[in-house]
Formats: sequence, C-alpha cells, structure tokens
Amino acid sequence: MIEKLFTRIANYVAHLAGLPPTFAVCFLIIVVWAASGPVFGFSDTWQLVINTGTTIVTFLMVFLIQNTQNRDSAAIQTKLDELIRVSKAKNTFIGIEHLTESEVEEIRAKCERAAKRHDEQVADMAAAKAVAKKRNAKKHTTA
Repeated sequence: MIEKLFTRIANYVAHLAGLPPTFAVCFLIIVVWAASGPVFGFSDTWQLVINTGTTIVTFLMVFLIQNTQNRDSAAIQTKLDELIRVSKAKNTFIGIEHLTESEVEEIRAKCERAAKRHDEQVADMAAAKAVAKKRNAKKHTTA
C-alpha cells in the first residue's frame, strides 16, 4: 500500500518537476526573492529563507528522482532481458547489470571485438563478390 502510494507520488512529482511551467514558477520565486532583498535589507533571515527552501526541495527531489530512475532502469533491463530470452542472442547476457564494472567492461570489449570481426568478414565477402563480378564481366566481354 505505502509502496504504491510512494510510487504514484514519485512519478507525479518527477513528471511535474520536468515541465516548463514548473521551471517558470521556480524561476519566478527566485526573482521575487531577489527583488525582495532591498525590502528586507538583504538580512540573514532573507538569505536563510531561500537557502532553507532550496535545500529541502533538493533533498526530497534527490530521493524521488532516484526512485523513478531505479524503476525505469529495472523496467528497461527486464525488457532487454526478455528480448534476449526470446531471440537467438546469448542468454548469458541476461542479468549482467549485476556484475562489477570491470566484469561488464570485459564483456563489452569481447562484444566489440566480435562485432569488428563480423564487420571484417562482411567486408571481405563484399570485396570477394565484387572481384568475382568483375571477373565474370571480363569473361563475358572477351568471349
């Protein structure tokens, strides 16, 4: 119950935080605060208001945004895992996000080397086809 409520609130706040009107309202608050400086004599209390407000908002937003990003990341990983599972890809890639950074880097390097070998093979086959085609064209023109 609490988890669902928190998820709904986190999604809603994260959505609102990313809207242009939200930025405009925050900008307006800063402008009004700055403009009120002379009225309050640029006092310590005047500065404390904005410092406290921004600190509280930042503190809470960090947790809400992190929660949203964690769920989005988990959903993307789950979708990718399902695509791997139902395709001809290697199932050993499922769950690699739980490995250490160096282990993931090692797998990435192996994948890059395999992709490079594949590209070289494709290029070699294309070159061989082009040479064969040129030979066939020469045979037909000389015959």
